[in-house]
Amino acid sequence: MGLKVRDVDAYYGSKKVLASIDFNAARGEFLGIIGPNGSGKTTLLRTISRILRPRKGAILLDERAIEELNERDFACKFALVPQETAINFEFSALDIVLMGRNPHLGRWELESQKDIEIAKRCMELTNCWHLAYRRITELSGGEKQLVIIARALTQEPEVLLLDEPTSHLDINYQIEIMELLKRLTTREGLIVIAVIHDLNLAAHYCDRLVLLHRGKVISIGTPESVLNTANIKDTFGVDAIVWRDAVTNHRYVLPAPVQNRYNERERGTRIHLICGGGAGASLMHTLTERGYRVTVGVVNLLDTDCEVAQHLGIPVVTEAPFSPIADKALHELMVMIQDADAVVVSDMPVGFGNLRNLEAAKRASELGKPVLIFNGIEERDFTGGEATKLFVGLKSRGAIVVKDKEELFNRLEFIVGGIRGNCN
Repeated sequence: MGLKVRDVDAYYGSKKVLASIDFNAARGEFLGIIGPNGSGKTTLLRTISRILRPRKGAILLDERAIEELNERDFACKFALVPQETAINFEFSALDIVLMGRNPHLGRWELESQKDIEIAKRCMELTNCWHLAYRRITELSGGEKQLVIIARALTQEPEVLLLDEPTSHLDINYQIEIMELLKRLTTREGLIVIAVIHDLNLAAHYCDRLVLLHRGKVISIGTPESVLNTANIKDTFGVDAIVWRDAVTNHRYVLPAPVQNRYNERERGTRIHLICGGGAGASLMHTLTERGYRVTVGVVNLLDTDCEVAQHLGIPVVTEAPFSPIADKALHELMVMIQDADAVVVSDMPVGFGNLRNLEAAKRASELGKPVLIFNGIEERDFTGGEATKLFVGLKSRGAIVVKDKEELFNRLEFIVGGIRGNCN
């Protein structure tokens, strides 16, 4: 039971805009429709809401074709919140919400006390009852959107359709509306189908996602299965990094760095980054974005820095999880260091497991490589002083100590200038 879209084709005139659309939405499910502009997201909602009739296929609610419902019955089961709602008359917010009761009223019937109570409940549900007697024209965009959703809810629908309900809203209203939609599915049992342009909001709140591209379903499933780098590249045409949040376990999407954004002299300069425990994640991103050729290691598999390097396509030397650096990994590390123009040691914690990374940095210095290392090793030394000794040795051999990332990149620019000058 629930909503079923079965092999639907839809046209605007002679142009096919949806092709073989097929999916289900269960009661109590929050289904997100995502995809690039022009992919058919709004058209899909228009088709489900009977604004646009499909040329082929069927849409069913509880196994009954929605085409069989008369207008009043349909309006009692389906409610649509469009992308924009223009209201120029100075109705109160409560008047607007009460309009949602029209499908339940006779032709000349006025709202009863029961209708007002339903409207009040829906406004309380959407946290806008305090706006009941305010003019709709006086409300902010976020406040108005809450009122429009309350109006849809007063229809007491079984299916709530929303077209980009958080567009142009401040983040506080975005979160409030998405939290509301989630509650409507879990507590009220509604089927909520929403077009959402923000992939991170969709990943966080939706139970499943439908990814559209050029009028076709490219992928459907959980956010984890739909939001991957290949799907995003194929549909949106951009490189992206897809992460898993360690706290919520939800996916979130970031644009991959655009290389060669900076001036020509930085391009092709090879930086080896020694990091671990997440200390190198932002450095990798910025170094890659600035056009540096980056290598990383040694990091343990499953370490955050290892995942970041793999997402960015950065060559990385790895060691088994929770294992000390073995000779083989150390050899691979030294090969990368020998090919590098400079070595950067991040502000990582140092224990006996990764102490050999600092030893490799010392050997890099002995080879004449510029080594840049963050200050404050004493606070990150978990080796009983061994890491601090290596740090002092690096400083004595001319390693450049930096206090923050800004100083790091300023120093790197100076080093890059020297490398390019020597080459010329």
